[in-house]
Amino acid sequence: MKILFVVDARSTISRNWIENVIERGHSAYVLSSYPCASNIIAGATTYQIPIAFAQLARIGHNGTVASERPTTASSRALASLRVGAWSGISSALRTWLSPIELNLHVEAARELIVGISPDVVHAMRIPFEAVLAAKATPPSTPLLVSVWGNDFTLFADRNPLIARQTRKTLRRADALHCDCRRDLKLAIEAWGFSEGKPAIVLPGAGGVDVSTFNDQADAAGLREELEIADDAPVIFNPRGFRGYVRNDVFFRAIPLILKEIPQAVFVCTGMQMNPIAEKWVTSLGVRGSVRLLPIVEHSLMADLFKVAQVAVSPSLHDGTPNSLLEAMACGCFPVAGDIESVREWISDGDNGLLCDPTSQESVAGAILRALKSPELRERAKSRNLELVAQRADSKQVTTEAEGFYQRVVNRSATITV
Repeated sequence: MKILFVVDARSTISRNWIENVIERGHSAYVLSSYPCASNIIAGATTYQIPIAFAQLARIGHNGTVASERPTTASSRALASLRVGAWSGISSALRTWLSPIELNLHVEAARELIVGISPDVVHAMRIPFEAVLAAKATPPSTPLLVSVWGNDFTLFADRNPLIARQTRKTLRRADALHCDCRRDLKLAIEAWGFSEGKPAIVLPGAGGVDVSTFNDQADAAGLREELEIADDAPVIFNPRGFRGYVRNDVFFRAIPLILKEIPQAVFVCTGMQMNPIAEKWVTSLGVRGSVRLLPIVEHSLMADLFKVAQVAVSPSLHDGTPNSLLEAMACGCFPVAGDIESVREWISDGDNGLLCDPTSQESVAGAILRALKSPELRERAKSRNLELVAQRADSKQVTTEAEGFYQRVVNRSATITV
């Protein structure tokens, strides 16, 4: 099968999914919406059509700025555009202008799609990869759209332009992939996707490689590298900086936790040399208890989850976060924002704890309860390992995805005939 992916090829979620497909022997072509290396996905032929002001990719998800020292005034300003005080204004401008700007790239995308002549086009994320794909994909080529966790609950309602483009995209889509049941329901009831078209709910990154994340190898060496005492409880925040993750609340919760468990250590990925995080650590007086790490290789995430007792996701919007599934697969106890999609995986007080991500008292209380309840953590560990094996194992997910692709292609061929 020849599949053309319209994606942000820098995304770990996208790469994992595509690599799983390639391993099954399918031909993968990638139209990346952001600048990237031509060999970023081994085995795929990659093209680039940067859209939606992708030149701002130099401002990373964690607020760090490529090729600049993060302590300069200019770098602090750029970081604020991504994650700081000015992020709301810059995000609003981008969401108003990007739906218009991407029209400049439709013809180039259409020519590329026609030239490749794929069996199916798979656009991963509605704003703005699927919007571009819906405009550029010929009617005779089936279009599969993946909805990511914030496409409806955060982005689609931001302004009338994105709302209209979301509806048009879902009407054009021949099939839909969501990573949670909530989004499938919203797609049908609120955004115009036809209930009669093929749809499937699968983890967005293609599931979890259980053999990697359930490996019980000793991670003590990582504690030593991070200068964490053997008896210190570790709380891991794997989310980095995103506009919908309340890291400000997470950091304000740290002093509350340290009052009761002063030896606790907080490890945060995607935050090293971020001026906003550095400011919080200093102003709250918690630098000695916090380890700010860069964006780490995916393989290292498993070791970080194994070192930690608790993984925290203070998110306001999400589908099924891949980091949540990875924490569960490693036996790390999840504390997450109380949102509908997360409740599809976490039963509060059973296999995790849900909190109000806008309240440092709620976040701190959930973390403290988890740290003080080894029985709760052990019960959750066995339950979560079972859940991941049943619903998120990458081999099973890829098999289901492969069958879904074939279903979409076969249905399109039948309709065309």
